[in-house]
Amino acid sequence: MLLSSYRLGNLTLPNRLVMAPMTRARAVDGKPTEATATYYAQRATAGLIVTEGVHPNAVGQAGPFMPGVHTDDQVAAWRVVTDAVHANGGRIFAQLMHGGRIGHVEVAGHQPVGPSAIAADAQVFTPAGMKPAPVPRALPAAEVADQVQAFGDAARKAVDAGFDGVELHGANGYLIQQFLSSSANERTDGYGGSISGRIRFAVEAVEAAADAIGADRVGIRLSPGGEIQGIVEENVPVLYGELLKALPDIAYIHVLATVDDEALMELRKAWPTAFILNPGGQIGPVESTQEQGERWLANGADLISYGRAYIGNPDLVERFRLGLPLAASDQETWFQTPHGYVDYPAHQH
Repeated sequence: MLLSSYRLGNLTLPNRLVMAPMTRARAVDGKPTEATATYYAQRATAGLIVTEGVHPNAVGQAGPFMPGVHTDDQVAAWRVVTDAVHANGGRIFAQLMHGGRIGHVEVAGHQPVGPSAIAADAQVFTPAGMKPAPVPRALPAAEVADQVQAFGDAARKAVDAGFDGVELHGANGYLIQQFLSSSANERTDGYGGSISGRIRFAVEAVEAAADAIGADRVGIRLSPGGEIQGIVEENVPVLYGELLKALPDIAYIHVLATVDDEALMELRKAWPTAFILNPGGQIGPVESTQEQGERWLANGADLISYGRAYIGNPDLVERFRLGLPLAASDQETWFQTPHGYVDYPAHQH
C-alpha cells in the first residue's frame, strides 16, 4: 500500500510516503541556497515533501541558519527550490514553524514571544552554541492576532514561491503547541484556561492559512502529549479531540506517534480528511521502517512520513519498492556542515 497512489487535496500523490520536515540548518541570511534546491529535488520521488521548519515572520525564527518565507528575497530563493522539485516531478509543502519561546535574542535580534512569560526547560540553538531558553515576552491579546495573521501571510507567500501548500507546525514545543500546553500557557483570557481557550490559537492560525490559500492546501502537524522542549499537556485525548472538531476540513493532519496506538486510532476515527502518521514519535534513536508504515496504513492511516531515513536515502521510494537495504546517515552532519546534505547517493543496482 505504501507504493499506491493517493489523492491529497488537489494533488495526486504517486505513493503514500511523505518526507517529514527536518531541520538541516543550512540557510544563508534566512534564505535557502542552491544546495537546498538540490537536496529536495533529489528526494522528489516522495509522494509529498514537507520542508524543514520555515519561520513565518522575523520573531518566529527558532534558531540560526533557518530559512524564512516572509520577505520578497526569501520568496525568490524558495522559488528556485520549488521549481527544482517540480521539474523532477515532485510535490512540496512548506512547513510554517513559529518558534515562540523557543528562540533567542542572539538568533533574530528579538526577544522570543510566547503565550506566557515562562521559559522552556530546554536548551536552544544560538550562533554561539546551545544556551538555556530565555524567558519569552508574553503576547498581549492584540499581538496574538498579529501572530495568527503571520501564518496566513506566510501561507500566501509560500504559494507565491511555488509551494503546493503549507503545513503549520503545531508539534514539538513550538508556538502553536505552547498555546495548547498547561506548562507554557497560563493565560486567563480567551487564549488560555479552558480547553476551548487553549485550542483557539491553533484553530485561528489554521483558519488564517486556509483563508489565504484554500483549505485543500493546508495541513497541521501535531504531537499529542509530546514532552519535547518543556511541554506538558493535560487531558490529552479530550484536548486533541476538541481541537480536531474545531479545525476546518483542511487537507490533512500529520500526527507524531507520541501517544499509544489506541489514542492514535481514536484521532484517526475523529478526523475526516487525510491522516498522515509519523511512526517515529518523539526524537529518538529508532528510525521508522517500511513494515511500520504498512502496518499503520492497514490500521487506517492514509500516508506515512519518514524523517531520518530520507537523509541518507534520497531514493527511499525505490529502495522500498525493490526491498533494498537503507543507508545510514551520519548524525554529525545533520546540521550546518557542507557534507551529509546532497552527497548521499542513490542505490547502485
